[in-house]
Amino acid sequence: MKRSALAVALSACAASAAMAADMAPPALMPPPAPYNWSGFYIGGNLGAAWTEGTFSDPFGNSFNGSGTSTAQFVGGGQVGANYQFWGGTVIGVEADFDWLANTNNNSNTIVDTFGNTDSLTANNRWLTTVTGRLGYAFDRVLVYGKGGAAWVGSSAPTITIGGVPFSTNVNSNWGWTAGFGVEWAFAGTWSVRAEYDYVGLSSQTFTVPATAPAGIAGDMFTGNNRNVQLLTAGINYKFGPW
Repeated sequence: MKRSALAVALSACAASAAMAADMAPPALMPPPAPYNWSGFYIGGNLGAAWTEGTFSDPFGNSFNGSGTSTAQFVGGGQVGANYQFWGGTVIGVEADFDWLANTNNNSNTIVDTFGNTDSLTANNRWLTTVTGRLGYAFDRVLVYGKGGAAWVGSSAPTITIGGVPFSTNVNSNWGWTAGFGVEWAFAGTWSVRAEYDYVGLSSQTFTVPATAPAGIAGDMFTGNNRNVQLLTAGINYKFGPW
């Protein structure tokens, strides 16, 4: 009888121990590793661009707003590389190429000092930038600034004098660029970004062709304070650790 009671007690203890083991909390999983922004990437972007500037000559003739303030479509792609160190510090380089649908870039109409009615068209067609980037990553969110060199290509500026258009041979310009943005890595190596950029262009001079009406022929116009401002959204795919 005593042996039976002991066996029952031992069985009850074993069952209780088994139930306690089954009810033990699961082992804690380690937290996921922070996102790593290091690597090469390629992507695309689209958005809007605004252009400004003036063209004037020594006689006081001035075309205000060689670029209209109306937003124009911009779209293209980018390629670059990032390196993350010291926790969240991220440095990188990037090259961008964008097409500018800047087809309404007409100036005001003026009556010049020689009595001609004039206007100017200077359409930007593409924009290329090469920049360095510096930012700080909050895991999958990267806040950054950028700066570097810029080149703008345009259809040859055309001055219309007395209703007759005269094209120039000025087809490109260069300058500097600076901007800032925020980027979010949302799935594996994919990320999206929003960015603002300012492009300051150098002064440009062109000469009115000799075939223009007397007085204005040979006149020299200089473009001043020409700039392009861009607001774009983009998507990138990164090749590297994540």
